[in-house]
Amino acid sequence: MADPTFETSVFINCPFDEDYEPILQAILFAIVYLGFYPRIARERNNAAENRLEKIRELIEASKFSIHDLSRCQASRKGEAYRLNMPFELGIDYGCRQYFGGRHADKKILILEERKYRYQAALSDLAGCDIDTHGGDFQTAVRKVRNWLVTEAGAPAEGAGKVLGRYVDFQGWNYDKQLAAGFSEDDIQDYPTKELLDAMIEWVALGGPA
Repeated sequence: MADPTFETSVFINCPFDEDYEPILQAILFAIVYLGFYPRIARERNNAAENRLEKIRELIEASKFSIHDLSRCQASRKGEAYRLNMPFELGIDYGCRQYFGGRHADKKILILEERKYRYQAALSDLAGCDIDTHGGDFQTAVRKVRNWLVTEAGAPAEGAGKVLGRYVDFQGWNYDKQLAAGFSEDDIQDYPTKELLDAMIEWVALGGPA
């Protein structure tokens, strides 16, 4: 895959907790498989880099954005709201509204785990189209696939095929990691950047089963 361009870049703003990881990995695969390039804060791991500036840079470099607000609400008494995701959505919305030029045509997909829950914490989104995935990676892939086909002109391959090819990739990548000397613990702690590189490699090889 060629280096990312504005027209092929998809910024991802999502939770990074362990429970969300299967959804994130499946979304990354769907984006790569459909011919686009995910842009995510974890694509670089330089502690000297200002995180907010990195996020701003990625947003400005991406025509498309996916914002998953599934972790905005507190999960237990005394826990604070997690506001990073809506904050980044606000930056992206501002970029679209005020930057002008090519940024005026930015496309945004907003996801949530549960329908209408976002309205309690972010009522300004009332009237916006929000897609829900119920915490299921297969549903999340369908939502992302449908959006990329409609808004970005992605190949109109069925979500079932995308998910089937994701299974093929997982088997190929697992065998590749074992052959490279990775332990089971190594595989569980595989960096996002390396996983993304493996997805790009798999697609470049023609998607071996």
